[in-house]
Amino acid sequence: MGEPLLRIAEIEIDPTQLDAYTALLKEEIEASVRLEPGVLFLHAVALKGMTHLIRVFECYADEAAYQHHITSQHFLKYKMGTAHMVKTLRLMEASAIALHAKR
Repeated sequence: MGEPLLRIAEIEIDPTQLDAYTALLKEEIEASVRLEPGVLFLHAVALKGMTHLIRVFECYADEAAYQHHITSQHFLKYKMGTAHMVKTLRLMEASAIALHAKR
């Protein structure tokens, strides 16, 4: 296993599609964490007062786990189902400084 892969996704959603988008996002995140051992965490948040601006904090065990994730059936369902809802998408790789969580 290599180094953990960290990403931040900045997503702008068509505000008229926000409820449908968040339902698909929640479904995808739950399935990814439950079914994929290499998905260490996925946290999605909306900016206060601008709920159509979504940020997803992602951590995968390594590059192979990420590559597996983006070809999974549940991720592809999310990607295809939300394509018309996403106005902008920016993916950024990140480096860990301190990652701590309670069990």
